[in-house]
Amino acid sequence: MNRIERQLDKLKLNNEKAFITYITAGLPDMNSTKKIIKAQEGITDVIEIGIPFSDPTADGPVIQQASYEAILNGASLRKTFDLMTGLRQEGCEQAIVFMMYYNTILNYGVDEFVKKCRETGVDGLIVPDLPVEEQDVLKNALRGNDETILIELVSPISKDRIPEILKGARGFVYCVSSMGVTGQAADFHKEVVSYLSRVKELSEIPVMMGFGIREASDVAPMKDIIDGCIVGSHFINIMRENDFKPEAAREYAKRFKNELNTEAK
Repeated sequence: MNRIERQLDKLKLNNEKAFITYITAGLPDMNSTKKIIKAQEGITDVIEIGIPFSDPTADGPVIQQASYEAILNGASLRKTFDLMTGLRQEGCEQAIVFMMYYNTILNYGVDEFVKKCRETGVDGLIVPDLPVEEQDVLKNALRGNDETILIELVSPISKDRIPEILKGARGFVYCVSSMGVTGQAADFHKEVVSYLSRVKELSEIPVMMGFGIREASDVAPMKDIIDGCIVGSHFINIMRENDFKPEAAREYAKRFKNELNTEAK
């Protein structure tokens, strides 16, 4: 059991919903990214760090632009590992997931990448362009590494593949709530409730809803189904509007988490 699983187990015992945010590594710089992460510690349950990539196919314009700017500013996977090392050396126990594309892992070397994740305290991986049928190489490298786990994604078109995708899944299942890319302003799939209910029925781990979420009220209709939600594009917009001040991250997280759990009860 790693940090993600321990935190989600704690929430389950307290009948609380999880709140997860996404921030692009190196936006506007690595030191700011570190401060934004540390500002959320103790509030946000899991933080996704997006590894900048030149062709982030699952991401909408907000995260695409964030990746572009971060790359121009010199962000890289290696520098993100350095960021993780610094966070853990400073005593940060925040559950952290890397959200990234498989080409970046291949370029680094799968075995070396997994080893580095273990060494630097990366708790989980989300790889949106790696379908379950093509996960064997990464899963084999992760085998025996309890510290770093692979987070599975499902979408409204997963249908009969959901049991296969969730077989042996750990941490939480990331439910894509709309067709298309991230940041679509709560434009959820028309059958999102039945789809989420199906995932919840089949899943032995917490079910998280992502894509297009801005406020806790966006997920109120799904409050009895999901175990938490993920905010990405809107969180980046909040950061931009507030000059990437860590206090803004903390205040947004506090308000969202409180409203999410008020809505949930």
